[in-house]
Parts: sequence; structure tokens; C-alpha cells
Amino acid sequence: MIKPWMFEFLQAPVSTGEAATAVFDNGIALWKRLDTLGLEGIFFSEHHFGVSYSPSPNLLIAAIARSTERLRLGTMGVVLPLYQPWRVLEEIGMLDHLTGGRLEIGCASGVPQELIQTGIGPEENRERFNETLEILDAWLAEPVISHHGRYYNFDNLRIVPRPLQQPSPPKWTTVVSIASAVKSASRRSKICTAFESVVRVREIFDAYRAEAGRLGIACGPDHLAIRRNVSVANSEAEANERSEKAKLAVARILADDPRVRRQSSPLLDAPKAGAGFSVHPDEFIAGTPAQVAEQIIAQCRQVGAGHIVAILGRAVDEHRARAVDLFAEQVIPILRRAEVS
Repeated sequence: MIKPWMFEFLQAPVSTGEAATAVFDNGIALWKRLDTLGLEGIFFSEHHFGVSYSPSPNLLIAAIARSTERLRLGTMGVVLPLYQPWRVLEEIGMLDHLTGGRLEIGCASGVPQELIQTGIGPEENRERFNETLEILDAWLAEPVISHHGRYYNFDNLRIVPRPLQQPSPPKWTTVVSIASAVKSASRRSKICTAFESVVRVREIFDAYRAEAGRLGIACGPDHLAIRRNVSVANSEAEANERSEKAKLAVARILADDPRVRRQSSPLLDAPKAGAGFSVHPDEFIAGTPAQVAEQIIAQCRQVGAGHIVAILGRAVDEHRARAVDLFAEQVIPILRRAEVS
């Protein structure tokens, strides 16, 4: 079975007043409706200083926690270098109770172009990310923790509330490298990757599986996810047109934003050029429901992934609502019948 998730950017033009309110109102209305459509859940992204209205994914989870019953709700992910670790842990505990035990813990190191605006350079970013992960893992294992590192020092810190799910909610980490995949395996964290070709994703996942095997940790398709831009329509031509328009729209938005004008990639969350990879055509899946299902299944089987995290349009609008319905009605049943080993 391939579990289908929706990835939420909550992308919108910079606006104020009622227009900004409408972005959230429309988003919440759509997310509530997803509870009945067969999706596994929603992963909310975190972005700052640009065209995404998702600077705090935990707030968005809290906004729909009590008005949904079935959806898993997670982040992909919380940008740890921007937070005090104890605050992140307290919110994880709160959200797992507010969602009735439906929380997924997703962590990310963040987009370099965004973090650099806060004065956090690449080296400090990595150090803060790794140190906070260490604190997170310690707290999920024990209610009272001590830590002595470069950025945080404390003794016998009791952080409450403890999560409802025991021993902990599922952990996820976004990765774009073999090193990150290997580290995630040792932490018993599931991983999600994007941008890369199927061949490269397979290499990253193989490294994860090898490290899990070396450590004697059970590992299968349920530990691995690929995130893709998905355009689905009743006709192949319409889907391809939508896919091309989406690429151009994102590129245009970024070109008009002086804060990210120097970014060479047309994707909102892609690290800058020189980060070790480029956006591959495999990132974009388009076609009729049957064609989209076929492409997703083929990619998941090639890399051994049991999850597809789908970007079904980056802005909440009428077209996206139709695409979500089509995906739910005709693609999801096929995915849930598919076998991945």
C-alpha cells in the first residue's frame, strides 16, 4: 500500500486585511474537507519572509486539530534552528493531545536563503539543527533531561506535557543527502526527500536502509516517503498545461521578490545552487488520474517508498479543490491497492 499525503505550502501573494484572512479561511475549509477524502494526512511546511503563509505550521495544526477526526497532522518540517528547543518540545506535547494522538513530528534544517536573513549561516544552521535533534530525541525517551552543548545548557529540565502517543509520535526528517539519511536511520526517524531523480532518491534510501540494517533496526517502505509536485486533470493535455503553469507561476513569484531574486531554482523550498543537487524532471508528475497513479506507483516501487507526499497546487483556490477531489476519488484507491517492497 502507498499512503497518500498532501503537502501544504499555503502559498499566496503578499496581502493584508481581509485578503490575508481569506487565505487562512479557504485553507482551513479545504483541510477540514480532507478528513473525509481518504488521504492519510497533511504535512504543513514552514517558510519565512516570502510568499508562504505558513511561518508556524504548528499553529495551523492547532487550528484544525479539533475539527478533524481521522487525518494525521504533521510538519515537514519545523525549522529547528529558529526555535528554542524546549518550546518545540512543549508544542509537540500539546499538539499530540489536541489532535487526539494524530501528530507526526517532522523536522527540517530550513532553506539557506531564509535562514541567512536571520543571521544564521550554513555552519551554525547545521550545528543548531543537530543539537536540537539530540535534545528532542532525549526528551522523547525520558521526561527529565539534561544537556550541555554549544548553544544550549541545562540540567534536570522537565518538559510537559508528554505526548499522548507512546513511546512517541512518528518522527520524520527531510533529507537531500546520503549523510542526512544515514543520521536519520540511527535516530529511528522516517525520512522524506524531493527534488532529486528517482535514481538519486534510490541511492539515498539505500543508504538509509543499509544503516538501519547495520544497527539491527526494522526498516521497510513505511519509513520512506517521496514528495512530488502532482498535477492531475481529466485530460493529459490539461494536466500538463497546469504543471507548466505552476512551474512558471512559482518562478515568476520568486523573480518578483527581491529577497529571493538571486535564487536560481524555481521552487520555493529548494536550496540554492551549489547545494549538491538540482531539481530533476522526476519531481513533476502530471496526467490523468490513471496516468498519475501509474507514475507515482512506478517511482515508489523503484525507490521502495511507502508514502507519496503530493503537492496538489501551491495555492488554495478553486482549481486546487477540483484537483484534490479528482486525486481522492480516482488516484488514492489505486495507490492504496498498490504493493511496494
